[in-house]
Amino acid sequence: MTQQNDEKVEKPTPPADDDCCGGGACNPCVWDAYNARLREWRLAQAKLKGQENLLSS
Repeated sequence: MTQQNDEKVEKPTPPADDDCCGGGACNPCVWDAYNARLREWRLAQAKLKGQENLLSS
């Protein structure tokens, strides 16, 4: 995921309750996809925060 310094990254929304079957047999599960997007979002946020800290120093 490539981000620009001035680009805001929107936090992913979790799946709706009825998006997951709850059976545990889906591969990948909608929660797996959500967690992957959330992990990417968190990394992008940390990277942006680090760049902001460098600019303010």
